[in-house]
Amino acid sequence: MSRIDYSVWDHIEVSDDEDDTHPNIDTPSLFRWRHQARVDRMEEFQKKGEDMNKSLRESRRKLAEAQKKVQELTISTTDDAKAELAKAQAEEKKLRKEERELEKKMDEFNREEKKMPWNVDTLSKEGFSKSIVNINPETADETEEQKEQKHKTFVEKNEKQIKHFGMMRRWDDSQKYLSDNPHLVCEETANYLVIMCIDLEVEEKRALMEQVAHQTIVMQFILELAKSLKVDPRGCFRQFFAKIKTADQQYQDAFNDELESFKERVRGRAKIRIEKAMKEYEEEERQKRIGPGGLDPVEVYETLPAEMQKCFDEKDIGMLQEVISKMDPTEAKVHMKKCIDSGLWVPNSKTDGGDEKEDDATYEEVKQEQEETEKE
Repeated sequence: MSRIDYSVWDHIEVSDDEDDTHPNIDTPSLFRWRHQARVDRMEEFQKKGEDMNKSLRESRRKLAEAQKKVQELTISTTDDAKAELAKAQAEEKKLRKEERELEKKMDEFNREEKKMPWNVDTLSKEGFSKSIVNINPETADETEEQKEQKHKTFVEKNEKQIKHFGMMRRWDDSQKYLSDNPHLVCEETANYLVIMCIDLEVEEKRALMEQVAHQTIVMQFILELAKSLKVDPRGCFRQFFAKIKTADQQYQDAFNDELESFKERVRGRAKIRIEKAMKEYEEEERQKRIGPGGLDPVEVYETLPAEMQKCFDEKDIGMLQEVISKMDPTEAKVHMKKCIDSGLWVPNSKTDGGDEKEDDATYEEVKQEQEETEKE
């Protein structure tokens, strides 16, 4: 008994030229009209799918931005951030609901598309107009350590090529370069380009940063397209370039909006990195200054009365003796102890010849010298 399933042929539309028509009807004209009507229906259906796909991508982009904003406001401690958090969370909830509705509509569209009958146009499609590599690739979940090692190995091997791609400007040049180096179409390249953008912004090479940012978004769009089509990115980058070069205004605007948002995020990240580096540098310098008692001489100096600060500025011991003599003894002792603990004042320090330095005395020594001077 035959095991071949012939039910698939139940969904094929009969060819136009096999219809029987009345002798008085212009058969060729009727066939052309029928064919054109079917093509128009197919194009309209296809456009509907493309519009839905664009709306879904735009919804996901807005949701990602909303989620990022909520995350930033959550960790922020400012009053303005707390006030904005509820509003941002409500917007995120609204966008998430919108995304689910669009996904549901897209699933319905795909099911409807599968039910559509075949015809002479769909049966005779060109078979090798594009290359698809490893359709529906199945990858095991990687640990963070494995991802990090994978990224490091890839960059070590391809860093020069990634940088070259990052500096390109024209669509055609980028497409040709990826055609010659398809292994660059991957997450590792996108991640390296992001880091490269931040490095350039930190170095204040802003024009170069903006150029590399453009190529970063090119790679991100290719990866998103591959994800939506469930194919290997190496098999669909040509589709991206074909689409972006002939895109309608809405698609081009979506690309430009994402590019501007990305550049703004890079600037913010670079600013955070600079501030962190400055804090680390200041802390290192502070640790170098720390005195024997664990105090920072700069911080101690700022707490001293203006008269004492002037004594240290001019390195005048006599002036210091006079200032201390006029101060409350308890207050003077507190300030002098801070000076000693921070290294501003080094008691009992001796010169190479063994004599005590004139300015290396404790509060008691300074006070005693002042009293003896007054007796004389």
